[in-house]
Amino acid sequence: MNLDKRIGWLKAGSLITIGFGLLIAVAAIPALNYPVAVLTDLIYFPADGATAIGAPGERLLWAITGGVMAGWGAMMYLVATELLPKDPPLGRRLILISIVTWFVIDSSMSVAAGAPLNLLGNLGFLLVFVLPLKGLG
Repeated sequence: MNLDKRIGWLKAGSLITIGFGLLIAVAAIPALNYPVAVLTDLIYFPADGATAIGAPGERLLWAITGGVMAGWGAMMYLVATELLPKDPPLGRRLILISIVTWFVIDSSMSVAAGAPLNLLGNLGFLLVFVLPLKGLG
């Protein structure tokens, strides 16, 4: 895979990350939390409607988590477009350290929280960023 394709893949992954972060952030607004409520219910399989979201503290955490995720996606977009073409080893290292740190913490704590199915979604995000960096730099 040439560098332009790698960058394109990383840009797409970054935009998906930003979009997912925005989706999570709007779950802080009760009238807009339905998509995240459904996703949360699916993660805590079986999907039975028993997993509700909406307590004030939980809504605050949705807002913070979504904002952090969108900001992280924006940072990875800039690394992919501005840094990776100039310094592939540094760009690769920044993205890999970031995504692996997130994956280990998010996945292990999801399992600890009784939501091991979240690991599957996390694997998708991990692959979107790791595969285009394989063999680079």
